[in-house]
Amino acid sequence: MSDPTNNNHAAQVQEGWIRAPLGRFLTPNVESVEVNPERMYPTVGVLNRGRGLLYRDPVAGSSTSYKTLNRIGPGVLVYSRLKAFEGAITVTPNDLPESFASQEFPTFAFASDADPDFFRILTTTQYIWDALQVASKGMGGRRERVKPADFLNIVMDIPPLSMQERIVEVIGVVDDQITALDGEAKAAEMVAGAIAESMLANHAYVRIGNHLDRIEGGRSPQAIDKPPTEDEEGVLKVSAVVAFQFIADESKALAPGTEMPESAEVQAGDVLVTRASGAIHRVGAVCRVPSDVRGGLYLSDKTLRMVPADGLDPDFLVVAMALSGVRRQITTAASGSASMKNISQSKIAGLEVPMPELTEQRKVASTVLSMRALGCACRAEANSLRQVRAALLSGLLDRTIAIDSAKLEV
Repeated sequence: MSDPTNNNHAAQVQEGWIRAPLGRFLTPNVESVEVNPERMYPTVGVLNRGRGLLYRDPVAGSSTSYKTLNRIGPGVLVYSRLKAFEGAITVTPNDLPESFASQEFPTFAFASDADPDFFRILTTTQYIWDALQVASKGMGGRRERVKPADFLNIVMDIPPLSMQERIVEVIGVVDDQITALDGEAKAAEMVAGAIAESMLANHAYVRIGNHLDRIEGGRSPQAIDKPPTEDEEGVLKVSAVVAFQFIADESKALAPGTEMPESAEVQAGDVLVTRASGAIHRVGAVCRVPSDVRGGLYLSDKTLRMVPADGLDPDFLVVAMALSGVRRQITTAASGSASMKNISQSKIAGLEVPMPELTEQRKVASTVLSMRALGCACRAEANSLRQVRAALLSGLLDRTIAIDSAKLEV
């Protein structure tokens, strides 16, 4: 957090803000335990960009190569030494049950004038992500672990405890609103799914390939790991397609001189399906491309276009592919490791879905997509609030927004 130009040092001291290393407020409190081969260990990781803990499946002591694990307790700051440059840092919940992680996850206790909830908020800011990125730079562009000593040497501007608590109060109001909107969005999506299951419960399942004109994809071209500009062509990442949503920004710019076949260009109204998964993206996710899609985006070999034949409504196809029974078929048909699944084009064609007559298909699709639209509206409002939150928190931390006026606005 840089000092605003209109705040001199004397003013900062008067306000009670302290510019100091994080070691002024944090103390290492790593508790290492010896692994017992006969015990199960609930394990956690840390999500990037300050998004909290990643709760993993318990690990049997007999199945891990680690001789010791770090105990991760409630109300402590923890970060990933390997992924610190991605902002993998958080403060654990106060109700966290006994959890463990490898030695790559150091933990820290708080000083008496450091509010854990304030530092939890601080871990969600670009300020600390940038500082971690600087601390993790290695020779020749290679990133190294962020050592605890280097982490504690990061210098930041920290307000007095009373102001920390007031900032927590203000940001907490916004966070509560975001959580409520996210909950409404999730509820709408669950209701939409239940409606689809109910409306299609009495229809027989048929092979989807019999109702498609074709399934087609692109290829894996040379690409640059950055989004294409408006003047550049791009190829879709797997993450461009999630259930019911097309994300055009999830694409890579084609390398200069790379050409893609015209047949692989994404068109408005296309029904797309992923044939590969990643860490957080599902294999067999289906969406329809919106009417305002930009030109010059192409399918990779991991994303396919399904072209419905006459008698199959494209929106219904998207709804049908999200049914629980179809999802189970996809899971069974996909091959690969737990973290990376693949499904072949022929197996996609072999999936079975309910197939009412066209008028009923359109009725189902309209009902389900209308409910999902309510969820999308809630998510859009939540995302707008996240932007407001980021701007508000930034202003509070660099003191361009007074805490009292912020409370009034909230």
